[in-house]
Amino acid sequence: MELQFMTWMEVESYLKKRTDVIMPIGSTEQHGPNGLVGTDALTGYGMAMELNKHVGSIVAPCMNVGMALHHMEFPGSMSLKPSTMIAVLKDYVTSLARHGFKRFFFVNGHGGNIATAKSAFSEIYHELETAGISGVKCHFESWFINPDVLKLCRELYGKGEGYHATPSEISVTQYLHPEHVKSANGLKPAPEMDDHDIYGAKAFRDAFPDGRMGSNSAAASIEAGEKIVKLTGEVLSKTFKEFIGS
Repeated sequence: MELQFMTWMEVESYLKKRTDVIMPIGSTEQHGPNGLVGTDALTGYGMAMELNKHVGSIVAPCMNVGMALHHMEFPGSMSLKPSTMIAVLKDYVTSLARHGFKRFFFVNGHGGNIATAKSAFSEIYHELETAGISGVKCHFESWFINPDVLKLCRELYGKGEGYHATPSEISVTQYLHPEHVKSANGLKPAPEMDDHDIYGAKAFRDAFPDGRMGSNSAAASIEAGEKIVKLTGEVLSKTFKEFIGS
């Protein structure tokens, strides 16, 4: 079920039986020469929908713009400031908590969201408890760093997986949206890298001029994307069931 396609009466009925909700979150930012600007939002939402095949929860609308200030030297990238993102997350969760939702399982597609989201959760717990709303818990799962998923990606791409505009995330978008596959003809692997400190948008573009961080994005494929999506749905379902039972 997707929240946006339900009536309020259907949601009310659901809440009499369950109080869990899946919250997809991503980003709208550059992903190199053959990666879609919407990659992180598309993968966050796609993985949330795949997870829901296993758990039958409600999937909330995807938060498509995240904390991506370090990508702002690349046209098309959009970003919330950390303070703005904290405020948005607080409003998202408190809106649903007011109606009785208690377990918020975030499926994240963007590394830049992690620190900000966890800060937001601290404020959410404090403000809800102050308002007399107890029992709310948030879990934040970045699909691309799940150990089982990461293991598969490393098996598929080795060092070519890299750190940004990776063949794995581009494979996922190709599987989810084959009508939007971009050509990688003539695209060589980005230089291998170990250190990837990021100090700002200009520094990022100077260090990674085509937007990739050590990745061989030309290795992406629809077939690999299907494997990654299916595995992610399976492993996240285990974590989800443990979380809603806590």
